[in-house]
Amino acid sequence: MSDRIIRRGFIDVDEGQIHYRYCGDKSLPVLVMVHGSPGGSRALIPLMKLMQNHFRIIAPDTLGNADSSPATADNVTIPYLADGLLRALTALGLDSFYLWGSHTGANISVEAAIAAPERIKRMVLDGVGLYPKDEQVAMLANHAPEIKPDTMGTQLSWAWHFVRDGHLFWPWWRREAGRVRHVGLPDPDTLHEQVLDVLKSIKTYHHSYRAALGYEKRSRLPLIEVPTMISTGESDMLAVYTEEAAGLIPGSVLGKTKDLTTKEGIEATVEIYRDFLLGS
Repeated sequence: MSDRIIRRGFIDVDEGQIHYRYCGDKSLPVLVMVHGSPGGSRALIPLMKLMQNHFRIIAPDTLGNADSSPATADNVTIPYLADGLLRALTALGLDSFYLWGSHTGANISVEAAIAAPERIKRMVLDGVGLYPKDEQVAMLANHAPEIKPDTMGTQLSWAWHFVRDGHLFWPWWRREAGRVRHVGLPDPDTLHEQVLDVLKSIKTYHHSYRAALGYEKRSRLPLIEVPTMISTGESDMLAVYTEEAAGLIPGSVLGKTKDLTTKEGIEATVEIYRDFLLGS
């Protein structure tokens, strides 16, 4: 019988420990899922619950996020985070696996695939941002500020508005009518959980986020040799870059996935992912 419970564990790495969620029957092929910024693998639970029908899922919190230890590098980069992911998977005894990454997790997956193509059977990149230079500069300056806890608890209010406004506007700090996302807010419990994950790593969350924002993908995507699908959900703010990203990866497949904020959209998207990853 398939293991329907989403369990949690820790992997020892040089930086301390990487926390991960896992589910699915051990007889199934392994799919590693890497979350976006901010927060951690908790955000992937709705997708994991259905993907485990086809895969054994391993979903780590990346270094410096949620329940994983902070990065120890002086300059946190996407290659460093990819190396941390690969080291953690090696510690779990995973020499070969499928890979799925979203947003920051997609960037990390790109570097993992470049560094260790022999370990990755197929890969899905969900949401790849190819910002124009001026927008990239603005995002680096405003999108992931360093936050230091203080005795007035201002970090608590900041985290709430940071996460909430990320659902309302893109980018979150451009609170203007023309920047409204029109997707609405998640339910209060989900919003609360997302804020808690940011608060867990409030002093370090910005390192991986800034690494992703500054990552020069146009020169890295052509180096991918792993069979890859580029996808973006219907409500994803990075959808405008999907076709360009797909064109940069030799032999990639463009996936027209659905809205991952709805149950129906998740169900339809899981079928698209399954058909690509397990296809011949």
